[in-house]
Parts: sequence; structure tokens; C-alpha cells
Amino acid sequence: MSDQNYYDTLGLDENASFEEIQEAKERLVTECEDDRKQKEAIESAYDAILMERLRLRQEGKIKVPDRIRFAEEVPEKPPAQSMASDISRPAWMESFLDTPDRNDVLVPAGIFGSLAIVSLAGPSLALALGVGVAIYFLNRKEYRFWRALLLTIVGLVVGLALGILIGEAFGPQAAAMSGASADLVTQRVAAMVTMVILWLVTSFLR
Repeated sequence: MSDQNYYDTLGLDENASFEEIQEAKERLVTECEDDRKQKEAIESAYDAILMERLRLRQEGKIKVPDRIRFAEEVPEKPPAQSMASDISRPAWMESFLDTPDRNDVLVPAGIFGSLAIVSLAGPSLALALGVGVAIYFLNRKEYRFWRALLLTIVGLVVGLALGILIGEAFGPQAAAMSGASADLVTQRVAAMVTMVILWLVTSFLR
């Protein structure tokens, strides 16, 4: 079948744009949906026209007006850049920070939350258990015990320091309300704050 016959099949001439070819093909396919043979002829004519135009364009034998957009043309998209890619973190930070999944956050949260409640009765016991739990979760990530121990000690020191400051600031008022001594209140607050810090360390560091 000649090129002209392909255009005749679609009811077009050789000057038809790609949009006109596309519309004619879709319209004719819809009209002869029940005639499989005619439908195949339309599809073949459509494919042949596009392939011929592609060949001529690649050989430089036809000039493509701006209004015509061929199906084989794929507009180049600029590479997607996320805001996060523009913010680079130092290598040492990358080696310490973790991106935990939901379970890696919720399971330690439940354990340290329970230990925070235990600290109301025995701050020292809660701290001892918290240290052991923190070492376990950190060591499980990369199986580097000494690193896990170091991170746990840092979390313990930061938690106790922050907790003591908070306890001393609000200890007298809390002691007056609860009837416990100010020192005991400070110890409880320090233990609970330490549980929070240890949870953050075990969840988001490695």
C-alpha cells in the first residue's frame, strides 16, 4: 500500500498535522469498532504514516512546523531536585543519624514510657534498666557495642543534666503538692527526662 493510500484510509491528505491524524484514527476506530478487519487496516495506516514521517524527519527531508508534535517526541524534563538534596549533611552526621521505621520508634517508646512510670517508684532502678535497654537497641542496629555504649552514656548524661535542672526548678512546688521531698521529686523528674532522651537516642541515632 502506498503512502497516499494510507492517508486515504484515514480520509486525510499528506499535509495533515499529527493532531489531525490522531483524531481521524480515533474517530474511525470508534466507528468501525465491530469490524475487526477495518480496524486493523486503520491501525496499520496510522502506524505507517507515523513511521514514514519519522524517517523523513530523521533524514532531514521534511521540515517540521512548531505546531506539529510527533508521538515519538518526548519532551525533556529537567531532573527533579528535592529540597533535601540541596542540604548536604556532614559525613560524620550521616554515620550517626538513623531513619527509623514505625516499629523502631514505637517499640522503644513503649518500653521507655513504661520505665518512666517505674521511675516514680524507683528512679535508680528505672535508670539502670533504661541504660540496658538503650544499649540493646543501639547495638542491634549495627552490632557495635562500644559505640552503643558511648551513645547511651551521652544520652544518660544529657538526660540527667536536663532532668536535674527541670527538677530543681519545679521540685519545690511539686514536693509541696505531692508531699514527697524535693530531692525525691528531682530524682523522679531527672529519671523521666532521661527516659525521653534515651528513647530519642535509640530511635534516631545508630
